[in-house]
Order: sequence, then C-alpha cells, then structure tokens
Amino acid sequence: MAEADGFGRKDNNMSVRTKQWTRRQYEAMVAQGVLGPQDHVQLIRGEIVEMTPQGAAHAAAVRAAEEILRRHFGEGYDVRVQLPLALGADSEPEPDVSVVTGSFRDYRDQHPRTALLVVEVADTTIDFDRENKRMLYAAAGVPEYWIVVLPDRTLEQFHTIQTRADGTRDYQVHRQFQVGETFALTISPRPRISVSDLFP
Repeated sequence: MAEADGFGRKDNNMSVRTKQWTRRQYEAMVAQGVLGPQDHVQLIRGEIVEMTPQGAAHAAAVRAAEEILRRHFGEGYDVRVQLPLALGADSEPEPDVSVVTGSFRDYRDQHPRTALLVVEVADTTIDFDRENKRMLYAAAGVPEYWIVVLPDRTLEQFHTIQTRADGTRDYQVHRQFQVGETFALTISPRPRISVSDLFP
C-alpha cells in the first residue's frame, strides 16, 4: 500500500505535468514585465526555455552571419538579429539571425510569422538546435535553416521541407560544410558563401 505524503495524497498515482503556455500568454508576461531581457528566455512549443548567455565567440559569429546576409539581401528584405518570430500559437523563438521579407517598418504591430532563412549559432545548445529548433522551423515553413556550430567550426544547412505520413514537417536535405568550403543559398540565386567568413 502506498504511503501518503505530507499533504494527505498518495504517491502511487501522482504524475508530473508541465504548464503549457500560449504565445498570447507569453507576450502578456513580457508586456507586464514578468519576463524581461535579463531572463534570456524563449517560448518553444509551449515551453518557456531559458537560454545560456552569449560568449564572445558566439557574439562574433552572430555579427559575422548578420554582415554576410546584409550583403546578400538588399532592399525588400529585413535581416533581424535576435528578434522574435511569431511561429504559431505556442512558439516565439528569437533566432540569432533571421531574414524576412519587407522592411522592419512592416512589423511595428506584430512579429513576422515566418522567415526565409533562420540562423542559429550553437556552442552549448547544439542538440537543441538540431532537434527542437529544426522541427519548429520546418513546421513554420522556414525554407532554409543554418546552424553555425562553433566547436566543430562547421556550417549545417537544412532545406527542402517535406511532410511526413503523420503530418509533421521536416527538412529533407541536411548538409555540412567545413571551414575552407563554400556553399550556396537555396532560397535565391545568390553568390556562394565562404564558411570561413562565418568564423571570425
């Protein structure tokens, strides 16, 4: 027979449940000051996830990706650095870099609902970026996703979304490029990019 805990409840049928948040609830907490920039959090599929602070190498790689993409995308595109994307009802990530259509003025009243390209710089979050973030961005229809992997000095490129039999979406193509190699954007005919330029 199971013993009761200090609250008079039996522990044989207890289960742990996590609170699932909507994007509307999350944004309300931000607006009310419950969550602020110092919290370093993002909403990922209903869970408020704490992100680790940036080191110098991470910050430099973010700036490198930003500069490269600003050279590649001119008028009609906005290159955003660590700004929110409103991906569905339960996610509001803040990718290191994203490229969206239009101008920043188009997003005064609401965050972009998707992006053409998302870049995450990964050092301590490699598995999370490869799995959780990959599935999130594919589900949101982001056609191309990069992970700048700092420890390995590699660029991982995901593209070509496919829908599985169970209805989930994922990237069909996953390629890895090393320092010294070049690769091409798949979302538009742009000049090739040197992987070395992503690692200042």
